[in-house]
Amino acid sequence: MTTRAVIKGVGHYLPERIVPNAEFEKTLDTTHEWIVSRSGIERRHFANDDETTSMMATEAAKAALADAGLAVDDVDAIILATSTADLTFPSAATMVQARLGMTRGFAFDVQAVCAGFIYALSNANALILSGQAKCVLVIGAETFSRIMDWTDRGTCVLFGDGAGALVLRAEDGKGTKDDAGILATDLNSDGSHRELLYVDGGVSTGTTGYLRMQGNQVFRHAVEKLAATANTAMERAGVTAHDIDWVVPHQANIRIIQGTAKKMGLPMEKVVVTVQDHGNTSAASIPLALSVGRARGQIKNGDLIVTEAIGGGLAWGAVVMRW
Repeated sequence: MTTRAVIKGVGHYLPERIVPNAEFEKTLDTTHEWIVSRSGIERRHFANDDETTSMMATEAAKAALADAGLAVDDVDAIILATSTADLTFPSAATMVQARLGMTRGFAFDVQAVCAGFIYALSNANALILSGQAKCVLVIGAETFSRIMDWTDRGTCVLFGDGAGALVLRAEDGKGTKDDAGILATDLNSDGSHRELLYVDGGVSTGTTGYLRMQGNQVFRHAVEKLAATANTAMERAGVTAHDIDWVVPHQANIRIIQGTAKKMGLPMEKVVVTVQDHGNTSAASIPLALSVGRARGQIKNGDLIVTEAIGGGLAWGAVVMRW
């Protein structure tokens, strides 16, 4: 028998405030049509003052636990992927732990920007396979609206806030590609590309800073690297593109999503797309898309899924899993 990290539940949380593209027309030299043509984004959610990263993460976690039919006492660990934690420290994950009333186990953050949820899933899988945990809450949560330069139309119109969560639990499998759960992962990074996507603040500057991005260069790297990491993960899992039921990509830009699917040889009919409604929610985008795809009835039990993401660092990776 082989231990697998199996998905038992999924959930998400979106801030109450919905911001359509038209709102940016009041302060920027932009239009709804310009934003849609370059990104596919039509609207996004922005957090209110009381909607912090840890608060949204907690609500997504509660939804995922309810979907799984599990209680917080069943959870051994929380891994929270975020680049916008409430405070420099402690970790937002420990804040979620406290909000949930979890008095056992452990919690920590993972910071790999938009690839954060892929890194968190890989870490959760490793914890379960090693026997250090049997049930792990994996969360992606971001409040990117708090690090936007509202004068930069090339970035501020692209991002949104939100949170999504999965519950993974150890179960026995046969060690084949037909098992439920995570079948393979692939992680990568290249720190030489730091200037392509970063925040110009931190402890070295004494400021929170703003997000800065060389969009064209990020796009150039994204399609090639996302297709390559997805193919590597599929090869490790012993599956091909023909076997895949759904691609659930990082929701950054519809053109990146379309380009990656084409390079993988998969039709857009097999891709879960939510970018039009949420914008780029960084580490939250994949669990958000998984939760919405499940709620829509797209993702069903037994479906084979490949999910991939790339973010600042550059950091990128993919996970192959069966629901």
